[in-house]
Amino acid sequence: MAATTPPVSRKQSRGMSIGQREALTGYLFISPYLISASIFTVGLLIYAFYISLTDLRETFSRNFNFIGLQNYITALTNRDFQISLVNVIWYALIVCSLQTVGALALALMLNAKLPGMRIFRTLFYAPSVASSVVISLIFLWLYIRTGFINYFLGLIGLPNETAWLQTPTGLFEVIGQQFNPEFRISNQFLRGPSVAWMAIMAMNIFTTIPTLMLLFLAALQDIPEYIYEAAQIDGATGWKAFWTMTLPMLRPTVVLVLILGTIGTLQVFDQVAIMTAGGPVKTTLTPAYLIYTKTLGSETSAQAGLAAAMAFILAAIIVLITWMQRRFIEQSSERL
Repeated sequence: MAATTPPVSRKQSRGMSIGQREALTGYLFISPYLISASIFTVGLLIYAFYISLTDLRETFSRNFNFIGLQNYITALTNRDFQISLVNVIWYALIVCSLQTVGALALALMLNAKLPGMRIFRTLFYAPSVASSVVISLIFLWLYIRTGFINYFLGLIGLPNETAWLQTPTGLFEVIGQQFNPEFRISNQFLRGPSVAWMAIMAMNIFTTIPTLMLLFLAALQDIPEYIYEAAQIDGATGWKAFWTMTLPMLRPTVVLVLILGTIGTLQVFDQVAIMTAGGPVKTTLTPAYLIYTKTLGSETSAQAGLAAAMAFILAAIIVLITWMQRRFIEQSSERL
C-alpha cells in the first residue's frame, strides 16, 4: 500500500509558524535598543579594549602604535593607580558595611505599623532624591572651616577649626595622636583613610542609606506574618526572631545591596571630582577619577591608551570582588 503524504497545514504553507512570527515582531520592537546598544556599548567596549593595547594619547588622534599589554603592565606598576586602588578599597569596605547595616536598621524601624509612618518614610528617603552633584556642593559648604559642622562642634565645646576636605591625616594617625601628638606613619598605604576621605565617606553613607532602605523595606513587607506567629509559639521573639527568621529570609536582598554598593563605591567619581579633585596629597584619588584625568589630560599630556587599560583592570577587580561576595554569601546560606 503506497504511503500517503500528510496534508500541509496552513502554518506550514505560510512558511512561518505563529511563534516565529511573534518572535520576529518582538525583535523588531526592540531592534532600536539592540542597534544602539551594539554601537554605543558593545562597540565602544571593543574600541576601548583595542586602544588599551596601543600608545594612543589624544582620544581622537590617529598617531598611535600597537604595543600589546604594555599599558596593563604600566598601570599595575603606576604608583598613582596603586594609591587610588588602596583608597577605593578602604572606601568600599567602610561605606558598604555601614550603609548596609544602616539601611537594614532604618528599614526595621520604618516597617513598624504606626500612624504616620508613610510620612517618616518620605522624610528619610528625601536626601537620596537629589543628584550627587547637588549633595556634593551642599556638603562642600558644610565642610569648609567656617561651615555649619565646625560651628556645631564649637557649640558643644569640641575643636572646630578642622579643614575637613584639606586634611590628609590618616585614620590610624588620628588614633595614635590621641596618645602621642607627634605620632606619624610614613607609609601612605598604612595610614588608613584620610580625614578628607572619611568626610566624603560620611556624606555618601548619609545619602545612600535611604535608597537601600527601600530595598530592605520591600523585602521585609514580603515576609508573611504567619512565619512570625509560628516563631512566637516556639518562643522566638525580639533579637532571636531577627537572627533566626528575618535575617536569613533577607539574604537575597543583602546580596543585592552588597553587590550594588560594591559596584557603586569602586566607581566613585562625582564627589571626588567636585569636592577634592583627588587631594589632599592624593588621599582621595580614585581609579575612576584617575582614568578621567589620564584620558582628557590634567597637568600632563593625555594618555588615553593607559587610561583604557586602567579601566579594564578596574572592571576586572569589580567582577572578581562581586563574584567572591556572591559565592561567600551563597555558601554561608547553604550551611544554615
